[in-house]
Amino acid sequence: MSLIKVKKELRKYASLEKARILQGFFKTGKGEYAEGDIFIGVVVPKTRLVAGNFSSLPLKDVISLLRSSIHEERLLSLLILIEQFSLSDELGREKIYRLYLKNSKYINNWDLVDLSARQIVGAFLWDKDKSILYRLARSKMLWERRIAILAAFYFINKKSFSEAFKLSKMLIADKHDLMHKAVGWMLREIGKRDLSSEIRFLNKHYKEMPRTMLRYAIERFPEKLRQSYLKGTQFC
Repeated sequence: MSLIKVKKELRKYASLEKARILQGFFKTGKGEYAEGDIFIGVVVPKTRLVAGNFSSLPLKDVISLLRSSIHEERLLSLLILIEQFSLSDELGREKIYRLYLKNSKYINNWDLVDLSARQIVGAFLWDKDKSILYRLARSKMLWERRIAILAAFYFINKKSFSEAFKLSKMLIADKHDLMHKAVGWMLREIGKRDLSSEIRFLNKHYKEMPRTMLRYAIERFPEKLRQSYLKGTQFC
């Protein structure tokens, strides 16, 4: 297996028309959050297919893919990393985790973060010190902040909510809409598993929340309760 082969295989599924659609959807225009990102128009199921065929690609080549200017190549690298992480022993998992964070500037769109942060960062930190998440949550880099809260999705799936609540509280004042959506989403995920826990958190903090964050958090609430939060009439 080689880097040249995997890139060639990926390009078999490229589409100029799809690339134009993706560059608009992922906000690649001037001044937008993914300014300058390049798409070749490969849909995710096809990228997953290529990842499955090249899951044993040497790690150095996977990291080269992650540093690509092509969005789908970065996505491909993360899919391969997730697979290699899941099959590795503890030393291998730690190596992938550290390489992931070392190259976080290349994990630079919401789909890349959302695909991988839970599966690599969250999974690695599950039984370890989690202070790195709070450093990431204070990062000036939008995508590192999103990695922090999405990593907590792994803990949420284990019905452990404390880290997600702490990170959500830290990120309430974040200025970026993509963070408002991510935090609201994680709170909603907590509510799907333990509604009373989410309500207790919201009753303390909902008046501070950006509107988008709150809307995401209460999206699945009964309508009467949802409206009470939106109107500011829900009290502790």
